[in-house]
Amino acid sequence: MMPWEAGPGAPVQHTQRPIVTGTSVLGVKYRDGVMIAADTLASYGSLAMFKDVERIHKVSDTTLIGAGGEYSDFQKLQQLLDSLTGDDRNYDDGYSHSPSEIFHYLRAVMYQRRNKFNPLWNNVLVAGFKDEKPFLGSVDLIGTAYQDDFLATGFGSYLAIPIMRNKWKPDLDEGEARALLEECLRVLFYRDCRALNKIRIAKATKEGTFISDPYTLETNWESASFQDVKGGLDGDGGW
Repeated sequence: MMPWEAGPGAPVQHTQRPIVTGTSVLGVKYRDGVMIAADTLASYGSLAMFKDVERIHKVSDTTLIGAGGEYSDFQKLQQLLDSLTGDDRNYDDGYSHSPSEIFHYLRAVMYQRRNKFNPLWNNVLVAGFKDEKPFLGSVDLIGTAYQDDFLATGFGSYLAIPIMRNKWKPDLDEGEARALLEECLRVLFYRDCRALNKIRIAKATKEGTFISDPYTLETNWESASFQDVKGGLDGDGGW
């Protein structure tokens, strides 16, 4: 009998590992706000299966989130946050949760689920702009939470963060911030086999939150490191 065919007396089955997953999400603060970016791929194991998913979500006019990891768990987080912002609208008292409050709410949710040994298999970036202050924070599946001027999840922690350290500065304009994120996502496409060169970029500024339509990054595979023969094969495919 398979686990999903078990009778009513069977134990509760928690997710043991993520199945349909997204990879890195990147974020940077810049002069006028905060910008985050992610590709549109969700992989089924090692298969690049879903190529037009939305891994960035608009929580409110002040807050955005982007997530890597299990996509169905990200949908659960979206439901929780949509319920929270729906309550803000229903109270109709002019109050809405700030990016910092959303960040701390997610930290509590992730930590509580981890304590039940049923984590939400995500690493989330929270980006926002309120009261003339930009906000950028990260929360992972065990509730570890921190803030910084630039952040990355997944393979981006290894491949994109060094680029950001070299090129980020507090007075980046919007075009420079976008170019930096595109450069990092291009490197991730070259080096991360779970990445795609079709991306979305979103920003939070004093004018509100905006998510771009998906678009494709230009790539160049003529670098020698991509052309060198590997695995003992010669140029004609022989040994």
